Amino acid sequence: MPSGGPLGRAGQVLLLMAAAPWAGVRPRPFAPGGQPRPSVVVVACDSLDGRLTFYPGNQTVDLPFINFMKRFGTVFLNAYTNSPICCPSRAAMWSGLFIHLTESWNNFKGLDPGYVTWMDLMEKHGYHTQKYGKLDYTSGHHSVSNRVEAWTRDVDFLLRQEGRPMVNLTGDRKHVRVMEADWQNTDKAVNWIKKEAINLTQPFVLYLGLNLPHPYPSPYAGENFGSSTFLTSPYWLEKVTYEAIKIPKWPSLSEIHPVDYYSSYTKNCTGEFTKQEVRNIRAFYYAMCAETDAMLGEVISALRDTGLLKTTIIIFTADHGELAMEHRQFYKMSMYEGSSHVPLLVMGPGIKNQQQIPNVVSLVDIYPTMLDIARIPVPQNLSGYSLIPLLRGKPENGVSSEGHRPSWVLSEFHGCNVNSSMYMLRTGKWKYIAYSDGHSVLPQLFDLTADPDELTNIAVKFPAMVHSLDKILRSIVNYPKVSSSVQEYNKRQFISWKQSLGHNYSNVIANLRWHQDWLKEPKKYENAIDKWLSQSKTGWKFL
Repeated sequence: MPSGGPLGRAGQVLLLMAAAPWAGVRPRPFAPGGQPRPSVVVVACDSLDGRLTFYPGNQTVDLPFINFMKRFGTVFLNAYTNSPICCPSRAAMWSGLFIHLTESWNNFKGLDPGYVTWMDLMEKHGYHTQKYGKLDYTSGHHSVSNRVEAWTRDVDFLLRQEGRPMVNLTGDRKHVRVMEADWQNTDKAVNWIKKEAINLTQPFVLYLGLNLPHPYPSPYAGENFGSSTFLTSPYWLEKVTYEAIKIPKWPSLSEIHPVDYYSSYTKNCTGEFTKQEVRNIRAFYYAMCAETDAMLGEVISALRDTGLLKTTIIIFTADHGELAMEHRQFYKMSMYEGSSHVPLLVMGPGIKNQQQIPNVVSLVDIYPTMLDIARIPVPQNLSGYSLIPLLRGKPENGVSSEGHRPSWVLSEFHGCNVNSSMYMLRTGKWKYIAYSDGHSVLPQLFDLTADPDELTNIAVKFPAMVHSLDKILRSIVNYPKVSSSVQEYNKRQFISWKQSLGHNYSNVIANLRWHQDWLKEPKKYENAIDKWLSQSKTGWKFL
């Protein structure tokens, strides 16, 4: 950490603003073929609600380096994850392909080892590459509970898979490095910039993956077993304006969508929470976002200190958001804005200053953008489109090197804590969410201009719009077929896992994260699994 660390940030930000090599200068386009290509730094965190990067969300917490990137770069106002969960989302970002193409169905099923990412291509074309921190885009990771919960979501039972969300304050007003592992990876990135990058004769691409502001897992025993903890210190909590925290509407269980009911139950949010509990969870989450922002600041400061800021493009984003008690849920695994809307800020040479881009974009756009920056031919089979025309301040209907950017983005989810595959199409002011086969679960339609909090599903009120949007969605993905494929995959995976355990199956499954519910009636739940496994591929499970 530089002397003073993230302390006295206001002074550091003012210094950075004064030192910004493009301050007060009109952005120049990227250099033509023979000129040096810019270096690129990507900082990707986990679980940061993209709405915090622009008004009014940013009134809640002090995020000086996100604001710095807005001042000297571009912020995307409508950037979305392609799947609101870690591994599938990152698989989309690293591959440039939608989830149904990579078949990254859950946190256990990502990209195959050896998949050629944008970083691999940049290295092949002369970039020096370096990665630190959280990657999480290949298959085979995360807990047994996580994958089994995803595989068994079609089983006719309802089990809590999470402990009740909680907050925890640690340390004192001088305790800065709460998420020590993230700080250590940030230190590595900073040291690499100062000791290695400064001496390179070729452009570089540096990736820093942060775990914050993802909630912390609680201990695996005791009263709070299985709960997720929003953890911070007084130092970061003081960056939060408590009176600006919006308390979301707490809907009754009878009025929420059936898929939301399943999610709320499995996330242990069906009980009552006081307004103070909700406010604290949100405040602690925002404090964790402030700590994340400081790590971004360390990287920006290192680039400034080494003189590399003027030749480096910086991209800041996240894999998904965090509901933080909106819609009677925490975590992600939802198409609501808190979960699916991600931050996306870009600054550097050739990037327009103080630009706010309203176009809908998504993480699959990172792949072609990186290749565009590096002047590498962009493959034709990608799901995403380069952001460079937008970043250069071209008209909204500008044409990228791959052709016309669509007016929609797609997000889909097939993992745990949700008992149906779901597909989100965002276009203009509309958000359309379809489920499973398109018939057995009611769709949702929201007008985000009139209803930004997504409290009123108007699908029944506007059948023509639902029909129109569903037609567009089906032209992008045959979602009933994909949903059926996921169901078959889940059953195959579960059978294979069950057979691998032999006689130990009952003991293992009884002690996964749902054990507090499971152990009350183990035979009932085993029978439900047996019934599910015996069912042939006929029809759909109605919710």
